[in-house]
Amino acid sequence: MREIKKGNLMRFKIDSKGFVFRSGAVKKTKSYSSFWDNSSDNYSVDEFLGNDVNTPKGKDLVALSGYKRAISNFVNIVTGENIPVVFNSKEESYTDGKKVVIGSNINDKKFDVAVGLALHEGSHIKLSDFNLIKNLEMNIPAETFVLGEGKGVVKSEVINLVKSLLNYVEDRRIDNFIFTTSPGYKGYYHSMYDKYFYSKSVDKGLLSSEFRIENIESYMFRIINLHNKNRQLGSLKGLKEIYSLIDLRNISRLTSSSDVLEVALKVVNVIFNSIDKVETENKNEEGGSSESTEGMESTDEDSLGGGNSITDEKLEEALDSGSVGNGTPNDDGSETVELSDRQKELLKKHFEKQEKFLDGDVQKTNLSKKDNNSVKAIEESGASYENVGNGISDNSYIGNTGSGTKCLVIKKLTQGLVDSDMFRCATTRNQRNYNSDYRYDNYNFVEEGLRLGSILGKKLKVRGEETSLKYSRKETGKIDKRMLSELGFGNTNVFSQTFVERFNKAYLHISVDASGSMHGSKWNKAMTSAVAMIKACDMAGNIDVVVSIRTTHNSNQYSRGASSDVPMIMVVFDSRVDKLVKVKTLFSSLDVSGTTPEGLCFEAIMKDLIPGNSNQDSYFINYSDGQPWYNNNEIRYAGSGAANHTRKMISEMRNKGLKVMSYFIGGSDSYGYEGDMNSFKTMYGNDASFINATNMMEVSKTMNKKFIQK
Repeated sequence: MREIKKGNLMRFKIDSKGFVFRSGAVKKTKSYSSFWDNSSDNYSVDEFLGNDVNTPKGKDLVALSGYKRAISNFVNIVTGENIPVVFNSKEESYTDGKKVVIGSNINDKKFDVAVGLALHEGSHIKLSDFNLIKNLEMNIPAETFVLGEGKGVVKSEVINLVKSLLNYVEDRRIDNFIFTTSPGYKGYYHSMYDKYFYSKSVDKGLLSSEFRIENIESYMFRIINLHNKNRQLGSLKGLKEIYSLIDLRNISRLTSSSDVLEVALKVVNVIFNSIDKVETENKNEEGGSSESTEGMESTDEDSLGGGNSITDEKLEEALDSGSVGNGTPNDDGSETVELSDRQKELLKKHFEKQEKFLDGDVQKTNLSKKDNNSVKAIEESGASYENVGNGISDNSYIGNTGSGTKCLVIKKLTQGLVDSDMFRCATTRNQRNYNSDYRYDNYNFVEEGLRLGSILGKKLKVRGEETSLKYSRKETGKIDKRMLSELGFGNTNVFSQTFVERFNKAYLHISVDASGSMHGSKWNKAMTSAVAMIKACDMAGNIDVVVSIRTTHNSNQYSRGASSDVPMIMVVFDSRVDKLVKVKTLFSSLDVSGTTPEGLCFEAIMKDLIPGNSNQDSYFINYSDGQPWYNNNEIRYAGSGAANHTRKMISEMRNKGLKVMSYFIGGSDSYGYEGDMNSFKTMYGNDASFINATNMMEVSKTMNKKFIQK
């Protein structure tokens, strides 16, 4: 048997046939998936299941949507089938053979285990015969029930025993299939089994005097841990035969659930032939047994045997050094160890969790109906996190260089997203109050923008026109039929050339600052200008226009601290996929909130901007009213650092061929603070313009002039 090392992920030994035997959970310094490149702690099974653990209130629904999307991709890739992945709810709490159900208690540290569980369930859907399980009683031979009855095992218990054994062997079969067909996903399975099967408690139990009495419980504990190197085949009568029947090394010989059932039935026969008849205990016997342990304290030093007890620490040292439990069935003369009451209790709990896992009864945290609908809305919007701001100082006292922070990018505004009320800049409250007296200035920027856009659009219609100019009497070109008669007079210049002049296709991205300081006339006028450009470009026909708003979003719906805020940029209109009716129905939900993470938002959408070239005119228009400012626990985005970062993003846009125009919106009496204006010049250079909120439409007129220039 040779030892193989796989970095920091796992340590195991593999025999000549390729089957893995392991024991003990392996601590990992990094999670398996490099996509979720975060450190992973060796958290407990209880923590993952949400049992007796204080979980912080509130969920990052955007992150949950991302986890679900990634897990769905993994399941579909590995199984080769389009298997739905859904969050656990009151309606969806188990795998029904059609969909994979995941819990909502997922984060970067728990992601590997969640993927392992999802892949395990997905492979069951692909490979297991669920009808066989549903009709299991009909597939069990009558003689098996008779044999069980002779041992005092009632019919229902026989069915449960066959089912448990079937599940164990079936798990080994489908896991082997994934291991051999998709070896790159092994790590997720190992993470899952480290949490449910491999532990020091199980190792101690296998090497101890526990579960060595020939009864069904002992056999089940020993059988479902046969893949542990401390399995001790000599601990029960017939266990060696059972090990040979299951034959883990050649599990690939089983090609169907029916094959697995045949093996399970043979194992049941061996168990029934090895156990004594089950006798029902009377009350006196139960009382006597309870008195025998009365007064015993749960300490590491206590044990039933007294003479061969061992503490947790000493047993772990013995396991690590190989001085006890060398994988043989205790026929080498080594003595079994006695467990303390505490060790027995831990072993009992872990065994119960193993049995629940086999039965598919893995507890998964529910996602409420409201949160489920919100996640669906997020998925429809194409929302995702982008890492931005790498190299900018963090929020520490000494200002170390940080690794950036995440920026939320929402690629599509939908009514479902508005109905979720997750984002303060797009809410149902804004929609309800849009035409009410509660709204500032009682100003309808949608109607006003559409009206002005109609006027501007009439001038832009010329962009759809073509101008052609024909030149005759050329030496080359297309034959001009009208000149053919002149060939007889020695005129060979009977060709014509036609030159067609048309406008380049144009792309316009308008990004509007939606921070709180834009409240009032600034916001109204900026959005009026944006709506006017949408309408005008719609009339022109060959101008693609995208409108985005940028602010911050609180990623924890139950927290109001700045530490949980993330930069956010939301695409509220994209003429390539949206119709003008969207402006009329959804723009009333939009309003200001949060702070100004200007350059961070620009960085997040940089790859989505359309470059300009000889055949494509690309423009980027920015509306804002001050300096960028934002901070959380990961980054401090303010002052010269934020200004320089924004300037860098603008330079990247110019390098991509985009023509940048940036407008600083001042108040009714002035352009704003001098410091803000200086910072604005730093960020946008010669592309910076300073305008008053009352003459915002001059921007649209300026763009109109640019669009009709060839």
